[in-house]
Amino acid sequence: MAEIVSFPDAARAEECGLLTRSLRDGVLRLVLNNPPANVLSIALLEALMHELETAGADSDVRVVVIASTGNVFSAGHDLKELTTHRADEDQGAGFFEKSFRLAADLMLKIAHLPKPVIAEIDGLATAAGCQLVASCDLAICTDSSTFCTPGVNIGLFCSTPMVAVSRAAHRKQAMEMLLTGETIDASTAKDFGLVNRIVPKQYLVQVVSKYAAVIASKSPMALRIGKEAFNRQLELPVEAAYDYTAKVMVENMLTQDAQEGIGAFLGKRMPEWKGE
Repeated sequence: MAEIVSFPDAARAEECGLLTRSLRDGVLRLVLNNPPANVLSIALLEALMHELETAGADSDVRVVVIASTGNVFSAGHDLKELTTHRADEDQGAGFFEKSFRLAADLMLKIAHLPKPVIAEIDGLATAAGCQLVASCDLAICTDSSTFCTPGVNIGLFCSTPMVAVSRAAHRKQAMEMLLTGETIDASTAKDFGLVNRIVPKQYLVQVVSKYAAVIASKSPMALRIGKEAFNRQLELPVEAAYDYTAKVMVENMLTQDAQEGIGAFLGKRMPEWKGE
């Protein structure tokens, strides 16, 4: 992924309150606050990228939670923002490329972030909003949440959302979503593999917070090594995956956190992680 050195719209998003953040006990909560649909405008995408860049280098951040306000988790790209640029000299091609590339970079940033990312969904996640859910390491939703990739309904196939969705859901279920554009309920999303857990609305934050707290209590070094290894081994043939992960295990065993964790286990005490 190309290195992003500036986020001109991130400050604007912060000023407008499009994204709110809070950090407590190692858990960073990023809340989409762009009602009513929490569309992923350029400003909001820039703000999310900026926060994830910062979180990746912040030792105080152990886990990231991406949540939202209102009844829509995210309706995806801001179609009104995109449409206004059809009047550009290039008919909007430059702006479209910027928008879709930035969204792709955001999803890659989540995948490569050395910390787990949890999606907290209450409501509709559609198009790039569904892509965002599929890109996160874990996803927990309310029983009234719904999901779809409806681009085919407006003549714009959800090609970039397809990348994340097809890697989270089973192949034929992903194609079903992409070809029909129909909305699926939370139970179906869980069956498809898009979400991990479904909980009643009143318990959503509580359950997500519990998951985040449990993960945040683990060795940050082990989490970083494990997330990277998980994603890399999926792309390898099984023999190569075992060769690769065996090397990772050796490297992991040589870290201070592994020595501390094993020593604490054998000594029947709580480990003190150094992140090294």
